[in-house]
Parts: sequence; structure tokens; C-alpha cells
Amino acid sequence: MTHASDLHVERIGSGPPLLLIHGIGSRAGVWKPVVARLAREREVFAIDLPGFASSPPLPAGTSSNVHTLTDAVEAWIRKTGLDRPRVAGNSLGGAISLELARRNAVHSAAALSPAGFWIPIERKYAQSVLRSARSIGRRVRPFAPRLARSRTLRSLLAGPFFARPSRLDVDDVLLDLTALLDAPAFDETLDSAQLYRFARGEEIHVPVTIAWGTRDLLLLPQQAWRAKRLLPNARHVPLHGCGHVPMADDPEAVANVLLLH
Repeated sequence: MTHASDLHVERIGSGPPLLLIHGIGSRAGVWKPVVARLAREREVFAIDLPGFASSPPLPAGTSSNVHTLTDAVEAWIRKTGLDRPRVAGNSLGGAISLELARRNAVHSAAALSPAGFWIPIERKYAQSVLRSARSIGRRVRPFAPRLARSRTLRSLLAGPFFARPSRLDVDDVLLDLTALLDAPAFDETLDSAQLYRFARGEEIHVPVTIAWGTRDLLLLPQQAWRAKRLLPNARHVPLHGCGHVPMADDPEAVANVLLLH
């Protein structure tokens, strides 16, 4: 059972508060490549969502979906006493960031390849890729430490999510795999994606940035065009050469995007 104070948080830096929200099956540590740069100008709070990594699940009887996870993050913001922080999220975290912006709970929102701008066939494709990644991860888990040391095999493990997986740290690959395989909220959250599609962008009245990796193999880059139509007043930024999780692919470009919102 999760209360607002239960969320695992990694906190560093000083300045205006910036909340970082990871994607499905991920963890706060996925932001590590950009945190040091951000922390020079922001007080950074990287959280584990309920039911992922080190945060306990939502209360029994509460389904895990974009809206209930947004509820939990908004409750954490209130409990912590942050005054409308900036927020940035990737994938599922990007959708949550936009929902927080809709609720006027944040100063501004940046969404990196956010979920919810798909059409049904694209959503089903993304769900299939994620389920396959988890299934393959379970099979190779006993051999993961050896596989992760090989740049080629590291690319096979992380290729659907990163454009440059050979750059990843071996220990981070293993932590990411553990987060993916051990998340109790993974299946329910992924299943609930079929009920979520971003709409009513006109209800958002805070500054928004949408950034999309041009080599995103999970939420395909054409979804960025739908984001432009639905959020015409947002700042739209292509992340050239980046995959779905761009923080490790181009830390400087991602940090620059986040520091400008």
C-alpha cells in the first residue's frame, strides 16, 4: 500500500525544484546521465512510481493507470510541500507530467516521448514490444551479468529503448533489467494503456515542452506530429539520433531541453 510519503526519491542539487518521472518498468536511476548537469541549476527529485523499483504499489483495490499514478505523484507533491515544481517525464512519466500540467499542479511540464499520442495499432505494437522485452529478460536473467558485459549482447537487451545501447554502463543495464522484471505494477499498468489517449490539450495552461527521439523504436516518431496538433502552443523539440529513453543517448541535449522549461 502506497501513501504519498512512501515514494522512493533520489534528491540532489539546489535551485527551483524539478521532478523527474520515469517510464513503465523503469526506475529513478534511469535519469542518472543527466542528473549531475541538472543539479547545477535545479533541486532535482527523481522518483520511483508506485509499484516500480523501490516504491510500494498503490493501495489494494486501486488500479494502476495513468490517472491513479498521477494522483499518487500529485499527493506526493502536496505532502512534500513543493510549490508547483517543474516536472519532466519519459514515456509513461511523460503522460503523467502532462496530466499534472492539466491539473495545474506544476509550474511547467516537459514530456520525452510521452505515452498517449498513439493510434490503436501503435499502442498494441508498443505493448507487444514491452511484453516481449520482459519475457526475454526473464529467460536471460540467469546469464544477464555475462551478457551485459558484451557490447553486442547489451545492444540486443537494450536496443528497443536506446539508440546507442553500447554506451550504457553494465551495472545500469542490470539495474534496469531488475526494475523491468520485478515491478509488481507492470502488467496492470501496461494493460490499462488501452484506455488512455491524450486529449483536450486546450485544458493545459502552463508551459509545455514535447521532445521526441528521432530514432524512437517504441513510441514511433510520427506520434510527435499528433502531439503538435493536440498541443499547438507547446514547444516541440526533436532529439536527433535518440531512442525512446534519450537520457543516455544524448545527455547534454536532454539536459538542455529540461533546463529551458
